[in-house]
Amino acid sequence: MSDPNNSLIPPAPHSVQVGNGITRRDFLNEITLGALGITGLGSVAVTYQFFSPNVLFEPPTTFRAGNPDLYPVHSVTFLQDQQVYIVRMPEGFYAVSAVCTHLGCVTQWKPDADMIACPCHGSKFKSDGTKIEGPAPRPLPHFAISLTADGELLVDKLQNIKLEQVLKV
Repeated sequence: MSDPNNSLIPPAPHSVQVGNGITRRDFLNEITLGALGITGLGSVAVTYQFFSPNVLFEPPTTFRAGNPDLYPVHSVTFLQDQQVYIVRMPEGFYAVSAVCTHLGCVTQWKPDADMIACPCHGSKFKSDGTKIEGPAPRPLPHFAISLTADGELLVDKLQNIKLEQVLKV
């Protein structure tokens, strides 16, 4: 019938090689492996971040404010890291929040005016936290304050107390 040497089908072309010896198939295989490697590393990083704890470090709610002798009578001392004022009057100690009850701004003690003032919105409070003026809806809260066994002041910011309660030392 037909002669195998006279076939009409041309012989299959050999793979075309680029000048440096890398074929198109090898190039695409390398690109695919690189993309898969990058994807794998990304998924490992996301998985590690998912399993690592997401912790918010806040200062403790109960803290020692030091020896009562550190606070002179008729003084208001601001503790920056706890955002609390330690007030000492002749009748005793009380701890007042330094966070304004209006929008949560940190207030400032103004010794020349003998008041606590919110620098953002203009609320003003007496040294005991009573509201004088401004948009704040209520006075600054008082925190429970007590003495430890070794004679230091202990403030508990989770426990709000009445404005009339003071620690007598």
